[in-house]
Amino acid sequence: MSLWLPFRGRWKLGRKNSLQGSSQLSKQDYEALRERCLMEGHLFEDDSFPASLRSVGSGPLLRKLPPGLQWKRPPELHSNPQFYSANAKRLDLCQGVVGDCWFLAALQALTLHRDILSRVVPLNQNFTEKYAGIFQFWFWHFGKWVPVVIDDRLPVNAAGQLVFVSSTYKNLFWGALLEKAYAKLSGSYEDLQRGQVSEALVDFTGGVTMTFNPAEAPGNLWDILTRATYNRTLIGCQTRSGERVLENGLVGGHAYTLTGIRKVTCKHGPEYLVRLRNPWGKVEWKGDWSDSSSTWELLSPKEKILLLRKSDDGEFWMTLKDFKTHFTLLVICKLTPGLLSQEVGQKWACTLREGKWEKGSTAGGRMKSPQDTFWKNPQFLLSVWSPQEDRRFPMPCSVLVSLLQKPRHRHRNRKPHLAIGFYLFRLSKYYGDPRRLPPEFFWKNGPLSWPEAFLTEREVSQELQLVPGTYVIVPCTSEASQESEFLLRVFSRKHIFHEIGCDASAVFSKEIVDQNEGQDEFFTKLFEKYPEINAVQLQKILNHMTWPSLGSARPLFSLDACQGILALLDLNASGTVSIQEFRDLWKQLMLYQEVFHKHDSHRLGHLNRTQLRAAMRDAGIVLSDDVCQLMLVRYGGPRLQMDFVSFVHLMLRAESMEGAFQNLTQDGKGIYLQKSETCAQSRTAQCQGDLETLNLTHWQLKEKRGASDCCCRGDCESGRAAGLPSVSLWSEFAGPGAKEKLDTFSQ
Repeated sequence: MSLWLPFRGRWKLGRKNSLQGSSQLSKQDYEALRERCLMEGHLFEDDSFPASLRSVGSGPLLRKLPPGLQWKRPPELHSNPQFYSANAKRLDLCQGVVGDCWFLAALQALTLHRDILSRVVPLNQNFTEKYAGIFQFWFWHFGKWVPVVIDDRLPVNAAGQLVFVSSTYKNLFWGALLEKAYAKLSGSYEDLQRGQVSEALVDFTGGVTMTFNPAEAPGNLWDILTRATYNRTLIGCQTRSGERVLENGLVGGHAYTLTGIRKVTCKHGPEYLVRLRNPWGKVEWKGDWSDSSSTWELLSPKEKILLLRKSDDGEFWMTLKDFKTHFTLLVICKLTPGLLSQEVGQKWACTLREGKWEKGSTAGGRMKSPQDTFWKNPQFLLSVWSPQEDRRFPMPCSVLVSLLQKPRHRHRNRKPHLAIGFYLFRLSKYYGDPRRLPPEFFWKNGPLSWPEAFLTEREVSQELQLVPGTYVIVPCTSEASQESEFLLRVFSRKHIFHEIGCDASAVFSKEIVDQNEGQDEFFTKLFEKYPEINAVQLQKILNHMTWPSLGSARPLFSLDACQGILALLDLNASGTVSIQEFRDLWKQLMLYQEVFHKHDSHRLGHLNRTQLRAAMRDAGIVLSDDVCQLMLVRYGGPRLQMDFVSFVHLMLRAESMEGAFQNLTQDGKGIYLQKSETCAQSRTAQCQGDLETLNLTHWQLKEKRGASDCCCRGDCESGRAAGLPSVSLWSEFAGPGAKEKLDTFSQ
């Protein structure tokens, strides 16, 4: 059985398609505009979304603006502005005065998946090469991926601080510019004041979203979150209504991002934790498993160091039980609807059709009586087949139907949504008549499915289990004579879909390509056989995996390498990894494979120092040339070249050390060693392999700076380039009393 089927949730979805859904937005040619600005020697100014109050809006937002509002470009705000930095991998965006926590919660979820983020945010944009003050972003907008062009003038206060979205890294501006592009798409910044997390998630991905109340979820909610977090999903949630900070630290009526889950082993048994982030970048949960909670003492010291981060950055842990108590909405967005069922052997396919309700002709309203005008609504014929056609008794088909209404005004919140829904009828035989079904059909045949309530939302959808056959879908508004345009979409394994009484011919479904499809089946079969995996089993799995990006250079993982990987993942010292831990490892391996392949330009199966430094930077770890050389000495071969297995080992250790540093540091810059602690730590590191990288980096930084302390305050060469603290701060696991923490971590 599918883990998703027990839920009576609302599905909302979007897919890439060829629909002309961007007619309300003026079309601008990004490349042509940029080249023209470069040729004429001036910076781009977007007259369609000007640097004025007209772009802010005309509602309550104006009262929140500071006096002396100005519009400035990033090069005017910082001496070294950066558009995006790969090593700013922590959630770094903070909400401004716009009440768009729903947008920020979705955006923070987007940052956890760089491949999805790069579809929305072209990451090659910058403020140096061919800079012309013009930037471009992409959104899924009512059936089509559309570009939105903006200039980079941003609203700031008299002190030069961003008024709306900002980054904790003061020289990063991609988040503020993306918010401006989304405001332009929506009509104004004012139009971002109200919204739903599900809407933004769909606009960022064109994906499928499921929304439900956690308190009403069945007992397998943890399994569902586990499946969701290892898949390419984005997850948001919302607290109970209200607009104030509660005594427990949560904000009422506020959207959060779910950034991770973890099953931990306490002295009294397992505990299920979820990690959330407040878009404000501050104000956190104060209950059990909060940053200051004593419940952390129930964990092993090593597990505590790697999970607990005592910083008021808006991110915190809480139990699944508390989550279900305090949150009323959970939204899970996936790029394909494969989470609907476990049907195998056939890919998902989708079809999209446009339509409209017009007063006097096709705006018939809901079913009320035999004499009503319901039959005038647009009618769509759907024929579905089972993927297993050779079965004697065909199984029901999983079908997802979604109805999405287009906005009735250029500004998304200017006119409220209509209350919409759809009905489903069964046809006893195929209907080949080009004419619409007559009123008599609806008098004599009751619907198989109908709206429990007409909802004033942008999108309503429903999951159906249909026996193979022919059906009619009738979308409608709650009242007759209400006008709007809409999109009707169908997802299933195999179907044909078209509008009755329309000149258009039948539309065959288009197959959805998902490169990650099939992984869930692999994981399920694997862990049915091995609920927990030891080093020997891990070695067999990794050596039988296919590595498409590596080509003929097939990696061979030794038992020693697998024992090292296991030691980094096994926080509770069980000697094995669970399915959750293995799925986390899988996601990391896929990323490492991509960056290794990208920088192994000659396809030799190994990286030199320059290639290694570039690959690690792409993966979010910044090293100087000297430190990179030391990593090659420690993890590379005799010719100072690093193969893929060694690269995996180095990256896993580096990320673990960087995560531990972030959890131990007090100021984000370092943890400081006394001279006596430095010497003691040096002796400890020589005996404990997990800290070899730490020791080498420590002495290298000390020698390079020639300082009495070893703190790299973000002013090394790579740190200056990105304007961020260097991730090679593994050397700074120290300060008064920090030596004991490091000894614990290395054990």
